[in-house]
Amino acid sequence: MSNTASELARLRTALAVAEARAEVAESELAQTRAVVSCSEAMIQELKLEIAKLRRDKYGISSERRARLIDQLELQLEELETTVAEDTGGA
Repeated sequence: MSNTASELARLRTALAVAEARAEVAESELAQTRAVVSCSEAMIQELKLEIAKLRRDKYGISSERRARLIDQLELQLEELETTVAEDTGGA
């Protein structure tokens, strides 16, 4: 095999490796985006639930609702922190 042909074969192999790495990176990015999207949906759901509970806070079982609000707010803070970490603070 000539020097040019072997160099061409080496470059084709390097290109194939680079393309495979790019596909893996794209797959990982898509998976991360899905996790962030799911987390953001959970955050919105928790915010809505907290708002509903605040409206009903002074009902029959206000102590139980107050504890539930505290728990949901803690869960919300944890999810928001996770999303911020996953998105690099953006």
